[in-house]
Amino acid sequence: MSKSPSSLPIEIKISTVVAISTILHSADPIAIDAALKQMTGGVSDFFEDEFAVIDVAGIADDAAQVDWPALVALLKNYRLNAVAVRGAPAALHDAIRAHGLFLDDGSSSARSSSARAEEAQAAPAPAPAPVPEPAPAPAAAPAAPVHAMIVDTPVRAGQRIYARGTDLIITAVVNNGAEIIADGSIHVYAPLHGRALAGASGNAGARIFALSMQPELVSIAGVYRTFDDGFPAELARQPAQIRLVGDRIDISSLGSASRQH
Repeated sequence: MSKSPSSLPIEIKISTVVAISTILHSADPIAIDAALKQMTGGVSDFFEDEFAVIDVAGIADDAAQVDWPALVALLKNYRLNAVAVRGAPAALHDAIRAHGLFLDDGSSSARSSSARAEEAQAAPAPAPAPVPEPAPAPAAAPAAPVHAMIVDTPVRAGQRIYARGTDLIITAVVNNGAEIIADGSIHVYAPLHGRALAGASGNAGARIFALSMQPELVSIAGVYRTFDDGFPAELARQPAQIRLVGDRIDISSLGSASRQH
């Protein structure tokens, strides 16, 4: 007699997991520690035990100098759980795996695409054969658009909402202690008080919009800013947008020229 799924000792289901990109611009653990202290402002639960992907593409020439156990331990001190490394040179892959970290560099899809292209070029062209005149093909239906995720209820403290692969639209208040995440842009047609992370998958063109802006933390494509000293007074509780300009968080009124902070 077959067992029902609920009686099995383990089940495997697909789950969405959000990971923070920790983009290294230095292999020096002292410099990284100092930067994290400044970023978190001494707040012990700033990252709340979130998963982290270590991006070393910007220091590829110095990546061999990274002390992986020390770096993982350092991130752990700030409640970031390192699970993978992105952008590492191939020569370091074995060493990275040896420290229990996965590789997240997209190389498998690139290799498969390249292999398919090479096979297509190497394959001899088939001899032409007479074929009947084909009937006119019907017009292809347009691809269905990817709709934004829409939330009509207040987002409570401790609640997390993630719009995977799309924009997030919220028509109710986002309370302090709540966290909203989107791979695209975030639109809040109400007060925004919690944490807002747009471009979570690396989209630097994503933005955060709110009719009443006073967040605890914002992030665009992994670039963070906190407001421990309060949101800029001239823009607090006003319609505003947040975007990434270079490597800086830019805050501007929706009705005036942009202002960098």
